[in-house]
Amino acid sequence: MAENIEKAVQEYDASQIQVLEGLEAVRKRPGMYIGSTSSSGLHHLVYEIVDNSIDEALAGFCSHIEVCIEEGDVISVTDNGRGIPVDIQEQTGKSALEVVFTVLHAGGKFGGGGYKVSGGLHGVGASVVNALSEWLEVQVHKEGKIYQMAFSRGQITQGIHVVGQTDKTGTAVRFKPDPEMFDDTVYDYEILHTRMREQAFLNAGLRISIQDKRPGKEQGETMCYEGGIREFVRYINKNKTPIHEEVIYLSGSKDDAIAEIALQYHDGYNETLVSFANNIHTPEGGMHETGFKTALTRVINAYGQKNNIIKGDDKVSGDDVREGISAVISVKLPEAQFEGQTKQKLGNAYIRTLVDNIVSDQLATYFEEHPAVAKAVLDKAMMANRAREAARKARESVRRKTGLESGQMPDKLQDCNERDPSLCEIYIVEGDSAAGSAIQGRDSRFQAILAMWGKMLNVEKARADKIYGNDKLYPLIVALGAGIGDEFNIEKLRYHKIIIMADADVDGSHIRTLLLTFFFRYMRPLIEHGYVYSAVPPLYKLSRGKTQRVAYSDEERDKISAELRADNPNAKVDINRFKGLGEMDPHELWETTMDPEKRSLRRITLNDAIQADQIFTVLMGEDVEPRRDWIEKNAKYVVNLDI
Repeated sequence: MAENIEKAVQEYDASQIQVLEGLEAVRKRPGMYIGSTSSSGLHHLVYEIVDNSIDEALAGFCSHIEVCIEEGDVISVTDNGRGIPVDIQEQTGKSALEVVFTVLHAGGKFGGGGYKVSGGLHGVGASVVNALSEWLEVQVHKEGKIYQMAFSRGQITQGIHVVGQTDKTGTAVRFKPDPEMFDDTVYDYEILHTRMREQAFLNAGLRISIQDKRPGKEQGETMCYEGGIREFVRYINKNKTPIHEEVIYLSGSKDDAIAEIALQYHDGYNETLVSFANNIHTPEGGMHETGFKTALTRVINAYGQKNNIIKGDDKVSGDDVREGISAVISVKLPEAQFEGQTKQKLGNAYIRTLVDNIVSDQLATYFEEHPAVAKAVLDKAMMANRAREAARKARESVRRKTGLESGQMPDKLQDCNERDPSLCEIYIVEGDSAAGSAIQGRDSRFQAILAMWGKMLNVEKARADKIYGNDKLYPLIVALGAGIGDEFNIEKLRYHKIIIMADADVDGSHIRTLLLTFFFRYMRPLIEHGYVYSAVPPLYKLSRGKTQRVAYSDEERDKISAELRADNPNAKVDINRFKGLGEMDPHELWETTMDPEKRSLRRITLNDAIQADQIFTVLMGEDVEPRRDWIEKNAKYVVNLDI
């Protein structure tokens, strides 16, 4: 034993240390640089190039950025900035253009004076995109000349050379993502469109164009918002009813740091708080959000006490003052410290103080000058406070009635034997007959079944106090075990796969939407962590003699039908449309929809919280007109709708 250990120690020498040269490290571990090689990583390539153009706009040298999806999912990004430097970079003896596209952690954002503030602080953008592209071309318009370079998978295929004369300045990058690196290389126009619109809002006056030139998908838009984040808030609230007309705008600076905040309250119950640092979305918040929340709560309480609206020691909480708020916080600062490679959270402590001071001073002044707005906001916060207290009492009442504290599970839950949440999954099934088949067909070691019945509460139109005690939603809350809303704790979640299994018809879609609205509004971390799925039951059963197959779409039905007739085109193939899960026997349900080896699941994702918020508001809210418009606009995408 000792000899083996000694031998192992001796063999661990320099020959076993792998040094990845140049951009090999990016191709070896792409997830370290762009988060993943899925759709999000694919789109991240575009953001990295666009961020470089945005940095030129922040520095005051770029007024127009054009993004285009070309045929073959080639991306082009063109700006009218200064153009990437082409002269020799002293450290390397190479052209600066070559260095930017071939060397990690190279760029004008590391204290060289090129940029005061920048989104691309990791300095990996252009070189990472280059490394993960099948090919990339860059043209620089500068000093009267057009310079060009070309690359393939990070390697130079054409050195820097002059290809023409120009009276413009700027940079144009074209690239094709490498299919060897990504699960899929098809770009989604709406994902890029949403991101570009966001950037146009954050940079008042900057014009951003996006076009899709792929055959059959042609569309595009040019966006420019002189009102900046004020217009962003109006966009967020476009399907909501504001309780005050004007968007409140606050801004200030200290040294080289700038902060601006825009907010408007609506008559709904949901909080939409979107924050950015150097134009990069910070979904996990950070110091700028903390400063805003603290100051907002303090200012509203101080106003209420000063005007004798809040009596004695009574106070409204942070959750109370943010009910029904839509707010955008944008800060721009040198040396931004992002936590994590994907820049999810801002860590600079002094930004908290700056935002706190701006909100404390300017919002207090705004309320003094606009007492009607201040009273509307305070009344809403106090109503939220009363509703929260009602919800607490309802929660305690239900706990007493159901024996929740003793761990008693709902009658409609058939639990699994496994206790490790990461190995457990729960099927939420509508209707007793479908639930009966699921219970008999499941693998009880790790699959739990919760039967739901009838249409559940639309939480878009209800407060938390109405949800507790709701006979359809409360069993689900108890079964999942993690609480809801402010009390939600994902550490207590009992299943890491929550699978909605509803019929493939209009009623099933409605049930799915109601459940997703509930998860989105009251258990959003479930979706953010990727724990929510939709089962994909088959639509058809095809039989020829003793051979039986199932199909999940009309196209698959036709394909299987042809396969079953392969040896005899005139053979009779029986095709039956499944009317619902309840008519499947347990074996069929297991084989087609529940067996992990054979089933299909759709993971519910939260690519864009703002867009998701708007869709839920339109589809599930009180206002009928936006819902009608949405249905008319999207009806063309419905294929073979069963009535």
